[in-house]
Amino acid sequence: MSTPIHTHASVEQLQHNSTSWLGHRKGDHKDIITGQTFIAPTEGDLNAIEVFSSVVTNPGEVVMTLYAFDPKTENWGSALGESHVLFNRTLNDKWVAFKIPGLHLSKGMSYGFKLESRDSYVGLGETVGSARFPAFASGKEWKFSSANSKSDAHSYSYFSLAFKVDLKAA
Repeated sequence: MSTPIHTHASVEQLQHNSTSWLGHRKGDHKDIITGQTFIAPTEGDLNAIEVFSSVVTNPGEVVMTLYAFDPKTENWGSALGESHVLFNRTLNDKWVAFKIPGLHLSKGMSYGFKLESRDSYVGLGETVGSARFPAFASGKEWKFSSANSKSDAHSYSYFSLAFKVDLKAA
């Protein structure tokens, strides 16, 4: 008999009172890439990162890439892993898991994930706070119009995607 693997959300921001868009909007020449940074409060092996899908207006593949992140320089480091999920309207108002097994997250280290799609347009749950009362204290929501350009990157401490980082305790 095998021992069950216990995972838990070590980092989560469950509130969603707004919508953050990602993907390719019809009539626009830019793809919207969204991201979220966080600090791992515990050490463990990553099972999945979940996001809340508010509305899928145009179905297609969404790619999540996980990165090391330096909060002092706001530099997205090298890609650590990625996952692909096909989004369709059955995912409206549901948590969607991007499975990225085999990665170890270290306690106190910063990470970030980016979500992008060239063929879909998806609204993700996010929460809105304020400068005095940030939505998520240990990270920021990010917006990009191209995957590798730092010049078009914008971060917002008063916004946060709704997300869960599921870890297996080390």
